[in-house]
Amino acid sequence: MSVSVTYTPLIGRLFPGERNRLARQTIFAVLGTALLTVSAKLSIPFWPVPMTMQTFVVLVLGMAYGWRLGAATILLYLAEGAVGLPVFAGTPARGIGIAYMLGGTGGYLLGYLMAAAACGWLAQRGFGRTVWSTALAMLAGNVLIYVPGLLWLGALFGWDKPILAWGLTPFLLGDLVKLALAVAVLPLAWSATKDRGA
Repeated sequence: MSVSVTYTPLIGRLFPGERNRLARQTIFAVLGTALLTVSAKLSIPFWPVPMTMQTFVVLVLGMAYGWRLGAATILLYLAEGAVGLPVFAGTPARGIGIAYMLGGTGGYLLGYLMAAAACGWLAQRGFGRTVWSTALAMLAGNVLIYVPGLLWLGALFGWDKPILAWGLTPFLLGDLVKLALAVAVLPLAWSATKDRGA
């Protein structure tokens, strides 16, 4: 694994060729936003809080799509939410559009974009093919989601509030489960495409 080498994203290995590339990437981006919407709406009973699979989908999309398509997919998802489509967790009951995005989840939404781009960049440099490189990429992605999320919460509600208890500690165990799932799935996906070149 070398950061000086650029590899074809997983989606490019599964669907190689330049023909109708823009149309295919558009379809992949739309499918990605659909997955993000479903993952935001589904709540899995877990402890200490129910778990959604949205951060998992964000990071795996980045790893599978590469940084450009991964970031473009998240931007499309954010644009859908900004115009009022109920794509986010808790919408439309907790609000929609820009007003929702400027609420407590705003920093995490920005983190989604950063994390997908970073995980895609790492994947195009060989991460995601082994257990350890997948774990490192997913861990980096999680950090990039949490940092702007927590900074936004602190700026919005004040640092005298229990920001970590609100926006970090209840989700760590669920994120560990999702990291383990990614570690199990992504290297297998890369292995299945190993005969399709770099």
